[in-house]
Amino acid sequence: MNSEAIAIFCRSLPGVREDLKWGDNRVFSIAGTKMFAILDFLGQDLAFKVDDELFLGFVERPGFRPAPYLARARWVSLAPPFALSDGELQSLLTRSHQLVVKRLPKIRQVGLLLDC
Repeated sequence: MNSEAIAIFCRSLPGVREDLKWGDNRVFSIAGTKMFAILDFLGQDLAFKVDDELFLGFVERPGFRPAPYLARARWVSLAPPFALSDGELQSLLTRSHQLVVKRLPKIRQVGLLLDC
């Protein structure tokens, strides 16, 4: 997937908005301020949240590394070209979205939860 395809996919998830922050970083958020993905992170990387218990496994995979400034929150980053199939990347972005949604108050989760 290229950057524009990733942006289109992220915006297609429920309740997502895109903002430009910290220079040229395209930030995808839920509920206004809850980020789940950053495109063009520190120049060209893609960063997103992963499950806490899977974080170390991800950073050991080729192409993945802990996301600078966000690794303590269990975020990983990838540099293009992304060494993943489109389906796997979409699945990881969807999972990141859902991890953030599940941390919202129950009343704000309505309409945002997916059957994953």
